[in-house]
Amino acid sequence: MPASRSAQTLARHLFQLSLVEGQVSADLVAAVLAYLRQHPPRQPVAVLKQYRRLIARQLARYEARVEHAGAIDAAILGAIGTALARKYRRPITTAARPNPALIAGLRIRVGDDLYDTSIAGRLATLAALA
Repeated sequence: MPASRSAQTLARHLFQLSLVEGQVSADLVAAVLAYLRQHPPRQPVAVLKQYRRLIARQLARYEARVEHAGAIDAAILGAIGTALARKYRRPITTAARPNPALIAGLRIRVGDDLYDTSIAGRLATLAALA
């Protein structure tokens, strides 16, 4: 069941209170959660789920998750982070995760954006065209 409009509105308001210059502040999130513990809203589970979703989405905007098939050098990860920070005009951290299913290449996700240069991605594209 979707959260009520009042729960969504409260979660968005709490989310805005958790930001400092567009970035999530751990201290402010802790303060928001402490406030919610002392003053539970009408639909606490719905509010917390919506709040968590908004926080996770904002955090994902500042992280590049780099999936790779083989070994990847730290210098390459740094270059990827620098290039993405320049493109998005905000600081981007990189987190590497091996994924042998890619065969070769990289798959990079920043927020909702996906950059796929893997062989598996290219094969999937070819299969969709056939």
